[in-house]
Parts: sequence; structure tokens; C-alpha cells
Amino acid sequence: MTDLQDDTPTTTEVGESDSLPDGTFPAAPYEPDGPGTEHLEDARVLLADHPVADGHSGLPRALRRLPWYELELGDTSLDTDVPRMRAGGVGALFWSLHLPEGPGGDRVVSATLEQLEFARSVIDAHPESLRPALTAGQVIDARNCGRVAVVLGPAGAAALGDSLGILRLLHTLGLRVLTLTGTDWAGAAGLTRFGEEVVREMNRLGVLADLSGAADATVRRTLALSRAPVLCTRSAARALRPHPANLPDDLLACLGAAGGLCMVPMTAEQTGPTVRDVADHLDHVRDVAGPESVGLSGTYDTGAAHPRGLTDTSRYPRLIAELLRRGWAESELALLTWQNVQRVLRRADFAARTAQHRRGPSTASITELDG
Repeated sequence: MTDLQDDTPTTTEVGESDSLPDGTFPAAPYEPDGPGTEHLEDARVLLADHPVADGHSGLPRALRRLPWYELELGDTSLDTDVPRMRAGGVGALFWSLHLPEGPGGDRVVSATLEQLEFARSVIDAHPESLRPALTAGQVIDARNCGRVAVVLGPAGAAALGDSLGILRLLHTLGLRVLTLTGTDWAGAAGLTRFGEEVVREMNRLGVLADLSGAADATVRRTLALSRAPVLCTRSAARALRPHPANLPDDLLACLGAAGGLCMVPMTAEQTGPTVRDVADHLDHVRDVAGPESVGLSGTYDTGAAHPRGLTDTSRYPRLIAELLRRGWAESELALLTWQNVQRVLRRADFAARTAQHRRGPSTASITELDG
């Protein structure tokens, strides 16, 4: 495993030479020096009480590419394993089920089902470290038992196959987040009538809408329509870096007003090449959307390049230390790492119970609504 050099004085980053003789990863990875690291111990103490709920992990897809892996002891071919999560103060992960380029049509549905099955098999194989979570209460239960909670999703909207019945099936199998991109009913023109019915059914089931990468019109209509908070599982501030998945200030303000959550990614492409750049985006989102609408998204094991000093899940204390140096209050950091995600999950559960009292499963089809 290689790493870029930080722009501040460091010693050697974790690499192949740091692995144990059997190729596993040591339980206490090295933290780089630099501005903010005087607060590292304070950051670790804070994360012990308020662990990170990471909004986007590509671990299932990364594991499927490997002939063999070792999550419990550590694995240098991954950005995420149990020792790194423990060192980084990670308490919950959203496991992305987005598909690589290629599958189309009905194959998208079956490929998503295969990914769900594989993800559950990984969780089942690591009962001492991982626990599936469908609700906010189950996330807390996992943490209280010393496990990392795993929430399945986001998956791509194409996985529905334009069928609300398949949405219900995916929900039954554990899917809890769906990204509203890549379909005709959630595109540049916004949501079609069928797209609106998908959002209503997601609200009824308790499936959260992920709007990262969605067209601005889709974001606006979903914010107006959804009775549950929405997520942007990997979006930073477009005012600081003009990436298409980042949000402009007007949408950040709308997201905050609607009680949604912008989860800032740890990718050099979206946030910049240093810890300071990521912190700048977190500052900006907090200032525009509000401290209750900003969260963290590692986007580890997705193939993305990460900022120097934030190259795997063990490095969250480094980021929290930088925020402490900037004057973030403990209450704001608690919201950032854990409490905002808990709020969104709780409100989604409440919205689902309320909707289920008002209506049953929708029988509408895309042909009936969109012609």
C-alpha cells in the first residue's frame, strides 16, 4: 500500500514494509505529524464517545475483486479493515452497492441482488466486528456491543428496473439508501411523475434518498417532496471546488433548511489534496447548511485518490484534530461524526411509520405515470 507525501514534515507513511510477516496490517497505524496533530489525543478521546458514521464505503466491491482477504487482522490491499476502523474511531459504515460500468437492463437488478447477498455474507463471516443495521436503534445497539454497524446502501436507482415492487424487495433484503441518478425518471429535468412516486414509496419504506451526483432540478424537487431527510453521501462545496457531485451554496442552504445531510468525501478530486482542504469544505458546508447538516464520507475502497494524511479509515483522528485546531466545538464535532446520521435515520424511521398509517404499497407503474 503506497501513500503520497504530506505537505508538512512526516516520517514514512504506512506501506508494505509495515506489514506483519503474514501480510496482515498492524493494529496501530502511524498518524502523520503536521498542523493540528497537537490535538490528536483529544481527537481520539472525542471519537471514543462520538465515533464516525462514514457515509460511503466501497468495501464490498473491493472485497469481491480479491482472491483472499483478512479483515480481522488487517489487509494492506484495502483502505478499510478492523484494525484501521478501530484506530480511526469508526462506528458505522454505509456500504455502497453502486455497480461498475457495464451492466445494463435487467442485469443491473440481478447484479445489485448479488452485491446485497455478498455484503450480507461478509457481515455474517465477521460477527465479532460487524453487525447489520436497518434502523437508528440497531446502529446504536451495534456500537454498544463493540461492533461496527453496517447500513446497506447507497445503490443506484437503475437497480429498481423501473419497478416499485423491486424497490420493496430490495428494502426487504436490507437496502436503506438509493441514489437518484442514472434513470429517465430522475434526470436533468428533475423527477417525472413516476420518480415522484418512487420518492413517496421510499419514504413509506424508510429508504433514504441519496442526491450526490443528481441534477440540480432533481435535488430541488426531492427536497420539496420528501417527508424524510435526504442524504448527499459524497458531496462537498462547489464554491471551493467545481466538481459536478459537489453542491452549490444555494442547494446547500436548501439542504440545511430541509434537515438533510451533506457528507463531505475524503477524495482529492472533490475536496483537494490535503487535510486542510477537506477541513475547508467542512467549514464551508457547516457555515452554509448549518452544523446539523454536515457529515463525513470516507469513500474508501472506491478506487479514488485520497488527500495526503487521510489515506485510509485509521486517519479520522487526523481530520478531527485539524478541526479542533480550527476551533470546532465538541458539540459540533459530535454532530459531524455521529449525531447527524443518527438524527437522519431516526427521522426516516418516523416518516416511514407515519406514511404506513396513511397509505399502503403503491401499485403505480412507470407506464401508467410517464406513458
